Amino acid sequence: MSLDDLLRHPALWRAREQGGSSSPAGLPTGYPELDRCLPGGGWPSRGLIEILTDRTGIGELTLLLPALARLCGTADAAAHRDAVGTSYGTLHDSHGWLAWISPPYSPYAPALAAGGIDVRRMLVARATPAEWAMEQALRSGACSAVLGWAACRDRQSLRRLQLAAEQACCFAVLFRALRAAHEASSAVLRIALEGSRDGLELRILKSRGGRTTSLRLAAIGSTASAPAH
Repeated sequence: MSLDDLLRHPALWRAREQGGSSSPAGLPTGYPELDRCLPGGGWPSRGLIEILTDRTGIGELTLLLPALARLCGTADAAAHRDAVGTSYGTLHDSHGWLAWISPPYSPYAPALAAGGIDVRRMLVARATPAEWAMEQALRSGACSAVLGWAACRDRQSLRRLQLAAEQACCFAVLFRALRAAHEASSAVLRIALEGSRDGLELRILKSRGGRTTSLRLAAIGSTASAPAH
């Protein structure tokens, strides 16, 4: 690969892009205070997002619901596609699958539907290893969003997920344990979550083109999952 080819590679991050207006428009999170902390004003348009938490049911799925609902809405998806350009790809396909790979609990359809999710487009898969199934879903080109729960114990599997998410232009979210915060990661965005009596505590540990920071989102609860029977 020549130097010119390397400099044009979409995965290359340049320091001069830090905090600048050159960041591609993101997918709005539904939480203005979080959007203000993220380059592009929302979830990254390309690449892997890591959510790190040791607990379930603290609001980790509710945090994603507005974005998932937006992907289910034809009008919203089309409007956002026009705003950011067609390079956003599969993410704006309002007919793609919403894939859930090895979730710890069965998604609770009534709560998801109430949150604006088209549950007919949900695809739940339980596979071992989960990171392999998540990579296949990303590379399929058939998904608008892929949520995965996987340990990713080696850097190679994590790097493969990041490359697949970068190429798919798909809303790709990987849930991992909080202890992974101390490990290196190729993800473009890493957020550590902790629940509190006042809401959800977020620590942005890494943000391509952005900065690390902390914030609290009040009154976020989770009703989107229920224990599997």
